[in-house]
Amino acid sequence: MDKTDKPVKVYVAVSARFEPDGKIRPLSITWEDGREYRIDRILDVRRAASLKAGGAGIRYCVKIGRTETYLFLEDNRWFVERRV
Repeated sequence: MDKTDKPVKVYVAVSARFEPDGKIRPLSITWEDGREYRIDRILDVRRAASLKAGGAGIRYCVKIGRTETYLFLEDNRWFVERRV
């Protein structure tokens, strides 16, 4: 992997629902260019590190359409990993 393939954090806007039990349920992600992607399913939630882009927090494994990806909540900011 060369430097151009290194994943980086991309901070995104997230619409989320806060449940009465304190859980946060992300509903959609708005990408840098304004495109919004609805989260179809949350497959897993756990405290974890982003081994690709660095950082740690609550990692949501989400399904958007046919794609599974990780969405991280780190210090009250949401990010996804993107290759450059």
